[in-house]
Amino acid sequence: MKIEIDPKAGFCFGVTRVVSKAEEIMQQHGQLYCLGEIVHNQKEIERLEEIGLKTITNDEYLKLSNCRVLIRAHGEPPETYEYARKNNIELIDGTCPIVLRLQSKIKKDFGTNSDSGAQIVIFGKKDHAEVRGLAGQTNYQTLIVESPDDINKIDFSRPVHLYAQTTMSTDKYHDLQQAILQKAKADEKGMHSFMCNNTICGQVSGRIPQLKKFCTLHDLILFVSYKQSSNGKLLFEQCKTVNANSHFINEKEDIQPGWFSGIQSVGITGATSTPRWLLEEIEAHVNDMGV
Repeated sequence: MKIEIDPKAGFCFGVTRVVSKAEEIMQQHGQLYCLGEIVHNQKEIERLEEIGLKTITNDEYLKLSNCRVLIRAHGEPPETYEYARKNNIELIDGTCPIVLRLQSKIKKDFGTNSDSGAQIVIFGKKDHAEVRGLAGQTNYQTLIVESPDDINKIDFSRPVHLYAQTTMSTDKYHDLQQAILQKAKADEKGMHSFMCNNTICGQVSGRIPQLKKFCTLHDLILFVSYKQSSNGKLLFEQCKTVNANSHFINEKEDIQPGWFSGIQSVGITGATSTPRWLLEEIEAHVNDMGV
């Protein structure tokens, strides 16, 4: 049976960058606090915890002083930095550069256009860390929409400036744009103006066609991801559209021997938060199973 790891799978640039920062700091100074999960993959978190990483919640962060704290790739709102300044906390900023640029763009837009009544609308998961960091750039004076069902929140008599969480689906973002335009046309007040910003990460959007192509090459797909990963859920949905024989797994123990009956080719892939070493561990496990 042929087994192949997706050559494009593994950490995205932002995750690679923040994990490297964490490893470097821990090598120099030992223990390092991380505000929230450094990456949505429990196996990678466990590996980093063994060398000194300690994950903390926001409430725990607000009790710290005189220490080092890592900001993960998702980014943080301004008040996180303000607390650090007041409490002698050295922040190791691992915010993805793409997220930093988006934060800056939203902050500038809000500062320039809020007086004219412009609404900053963010397409994303309302409880996601990145969205919280983005909303914080406007003192949380934003509308968060998760689907076209939420567009009734928008006041179409005011300018609408639309942004997206960097890891959202490009297709769903396009669907939302069209739903907003249709709703505006049907609204008696009409739309004042609409500005749509292309803020989905190119590495995430470009990953989808590559992933689909890889999934068509194999009889069975093992998609490796932590269940809390938004990116993992998105990419697995894409796997299923081209290969119905795709299985979502967190670790090697999730693999069932019965999946391999009559299978000639297995493809192993994962989310942008799935480390390469874990994909290789899955590959070795399948080989050892002798199916």
